[in-house]
Amino acid sequence: MIYLNHAATTWPKPQQVLDAAARALTELPASQYRGAAYREDTQETGKLCRGNLARLFQIGEPERIFFTGGSTQALNMAILGFCSTRKRIVYTAGEHNAVLRTIYDGLREEIAAGRILPVEVGCDGGGYVDMEAMEQAIDEDTGLVIVNHSSNVTGAVQDIRQIGRWAREKGACFLADVSQSAGALPIAVEDMCIDMLAFTGHKGLYGIQGTGGLYVGKGIPLRPLLYGGTGRDSRTLVPEEPFYEVGTMNMPGIAALNAGVEYVLDMGLEKIAAHENGLMKILYEGLRENRKVVLCGEKQPEGTALSFTVPGLSPGDIGYILAGTYGIQVRTGLHCAPLIHKYLGTEKEGTVRVSVSLMTKTEEAEALVRAMEELTAGL
Repeated sequence: MIYLNHAATTWPKPQQVLDAAARALTELPASQYRGAAYREDTQETGKLCRGNLARLFQIGEPERIFFTGGSTQALNMAILGFCSTRKRIVYTAGEHNAVLRTIYDGLREEIAAGRILPVEVGCDGGGYVDMEAMEQAIDEDTGLVIVNHSSNVTGAVQDIRQIGRWAREKGACFLADVSQSAGALPIAVEDMCIDMLAFTGHKGLYGIQGTGGLYVGKGIPLRPLLYGGTGRDSRTLVPEEPFYEVGTMNMPGIAALNAGVEYVLDMGLEKIAAHENGLMKILYEGLRENRKVVLCGEKQPEGTALSFTVPGLSPGDIGYILAGTYGIQVRTGLHCAPLIHKYLGTEKEGTVRVSVSLMTKTEEAEALVRAMEELTAGL
């Protein structure tokens, strides 16, 4: 099988990631901050992982990184927990449902009461945010600005540094969703004026499912999403400082995430980007030469995903044929990002998405191009 669905989850995982998870599962079980029998190497896992994540994201305070079950939980924490007297939440048409549903369903009572006003900023046919509209949307009544760094549909990468500066100038909190870009693109929290950063562990960081985290800048007013035991200050029912990590932590997952981040750091973002950009060039240029294929966007995306359609064939049918006839796994549909499709002209059935990672081979990208040539030959 040729796996070209890395935007969903990267596969296969590096051996060191699998080994780290296995060790954590076979060693003496303990929870973070709990138990005198906690071995020193296990006790340090969380600290090591935070340190490596801080190095990758250029975060000055590793202790401000909090582990979650993934970016969906992290985004819920950030959006539902953010405290502001300002009404406006500015977001882009390229956001995932982890953002959109959290706003429109999770905050529906506040929206109905007029306490919160969601503001959508559109994009072009390639998924790139309308920057002029974004600058105008961020005003003195904007409390939170949310941007998906790299589209999980088109691979379009947004200028979050500029957006972060606009937010900072207006006193708004900037939340960056780096689910698709972490481990693939350079991210510098302080330089990009990022106040909160949501990430997942099982994509470009090569960890396992059920891992991720949220960076919360110092002074950001954020209520916890969950409450419970922490193994610290147990007599206090209402702690002075909020705890964002409660309950039993996923230590096997955190150990695997740490190994994945170390893998990325050891490999280097420059080398990773060179490999992935080479794959995207093969895919984009190869599909562009096929006159039956309609690519979403007029240039090769900077991210690790691209989308296309074929007039006369549904995306679902294309995915079915690619899997059944050619042994190629892609993703079809709306990709949990419904709003972007009205700008792509693909609202009805969505797109075929192809996505790569460091694990993708050159010949696999070439095989997809050849398969599409054969598949569309009779149209």
